[in-house]
Amino acid sequence: MTQTVLITGATSGFGAAAARRFAAAGWKVVATGRRAERLQPLVDEFGADRVHAAAFDIRDAEAMGKALAALPEGFAGIDLLLNNAGLALGTAPAQQASLEQWQTMIDTNVTALVTLTRHLLPTLIERRGAIINMSSVASTYPYTGGNVYGGTKAFVKQFSLGLRSDLAGTGVRVTSIEPGMAETEFTLVRTDGDQAASDKLYAGSHPMTSEDIAETIFWVATLPPHLNINRLELMPVSQSFAGFQVAREPA
Repeated sequence: MTQTVLITGATSGFGAAAARRFAAAGWKVVATGRRAERLQPLVDEFGADRVHAAAFDIRDAEAMGKALAALPEGFAGIDLLLNNAGLALGTAPAQQASLEQWQTMIDTNVTALVTLTRHLLPTLIERRGAIINMSSVASTYPYTGGNVYGGTKAFVKQFSLGLRSDLAGTGVRVTSIEPGMAETEFTLVRTDGDQAASDKLYAGSHPMTSEDIAETIFWVATLPPHLNINRLELMPVSQSFAGFQVAREPA
């Protein structure tokens, strides 16, 4: 039986790579994101019988509800929810950060994620499906400027564990995937399009790729249904844990 995955943030990065990985493996894919022009190539590549593009802003609960209600019959039976959409904005310490950017991260990374999850839980329970939530190593290891972004990803991790508890006995699997450094548009978004900052971050580091993460997601999704990966943390070999900061008074 053909399975169906709904992927948020399928316009770039992990989401786009995951959409291609699942579609290439024969899954039906509901690809969502704000930018319709970035979703259409997925439909063109795999066909409308394999990929359904649903363009909406995940922060708009009304638009989300309408998009879910409008899913074609062949795409309405969601077996896997991949909560991938998310972003980091700004690198300033908390005392200098933009409250507007904080709110945008909370609305996207937390509120939208739980809203969509709640919408789809009845279907996922009925189909004994799975939920994969994209968290981050920032959920575990704090760093300067990580403040609200790290907080939202810590929420995603803990929410995933809470879902596992609540869904015990339903057959629904829940996984929190927590990547470290991967070269995507992430840093461009965070720095308001500063290509030099992005290039500097990844230079010489051999970061993970979107395809690496997509392959990991696909592996988790296709494990035997009696197995659950609770949390999966992964980094490039070049990345390790940050050291402690020590603030010293002038001599």
